[in-house]
Amino acid sequence: MLQNIGVPGLVLILVIALIIFGPSKLPEIGRAFGSTLKEFKKSTRELVSDDEEEKTEKKKEKTLV
Repeated sequence: MLQNIGVPGLVLILVIALIIFGPSKLPEIGRAFGSTLKEFKKSTRELVSDDEEEKTEKKKEKTLV
C-alpha cells in the first residue's frame, strides 16, 4: 500500500498535515511517532530474542535426554 505513494504523494500528505495541525504541533507529533516506533521495535526485539532463547533451551533439553 505505501509502496505506491511516491514523492509527490508524500509531499501532498505533509502539506495536508501542516494545514491541519499547524507548524507548532508537527514537531510534537513527530516526536510522539518516533518514540512509539522506538518502543514497538524494542518490544519486537524482546519477543524475537525470547523465542530464540526458548528454541535453544528446547534443543539443549533434547540433547540431555
